[in-house]
Amino acid sequence: MTSGSQRATRRTPRQDRSRAMVERILAAGREVLLERGYERTSTSRIAARAGISPGSLYQYFPNKEAILGRVLARYVEQLQHRITDAFVSHLDATDSVRRTIEALLDALETDATLLRVVYEQPSRSADPQRADFVRRIDDLVTTALLFQRRPAGRPVDSIAWVLVRTIESVTVNFVLDPPRIDRESIVDELTRLIEGYLAVSSAQAQAVSGAQSSTAVDTVPAMRSSMMSRTVGHSSSRIE
Repeated sequence: MTSGSQRATRRTPRQDRSRAMVERILAAGREVLLERGYERTSTSRIAARAGISPGSLYQYFPNKEAILGRVLARYVEQLQHRITDAFVSHLDATDSVRRTIEALLDALETDATLLRVVYEQPSRSADPQRADFVRRIDDLVTTALLFQRRPAGRPVDSIAWVLVRTIESVTVNFVLDPPRIDRESIVDELTRLIEGYLAVSSAQAQAVSGAQSSTAVDTVPAMRSSMMSRTVGHSSSRIE
């Protein structure tokens, strides 16, 4: 992500003064984006907010997409850190699912305008950030399933994929298009949904594992009997 952000910068900032100018432009871009939205954000508005001329801005960034791409990359990275910290800290909790959902909503509700750009703006600036964000959450959920649930015999990556997209859809839609339902009710229902799905997956895995164990146990006497009969047959033929 960092390398892509650096390529979006026209001039690589090598001195403190240049780096400070880049940070100034990015801060201005973030402010304008939050105030006016993606479509109404322009390089001229960003330059005016940064207190510089458009020509000075173009020395560092070729267009608004490059600026907002860096802004969104930073936002998604911060969001990932917050969610990862919350996820890891709740792994051992008995109500880990609920706490994780609440932490996710807390993180998403911070700078909802930037979240809207990432999810609703059909731009090249937003798409890579969203894809990277979801991919990292996939990895987190997969790790948690292996650590906590250990659904033996079940496709962990498939379970994680379903869980992540379900949680993502409900939480993001709740933040961007709030229903006339209070947050606690949404958390309650989503928690029941996820825990129920995990319980069914775990039960199915145990049933499959038990059936395989039972089949293996039942097969042992038959194998022994077969081996014994063959041994007796060979012995009889030798005696005769």
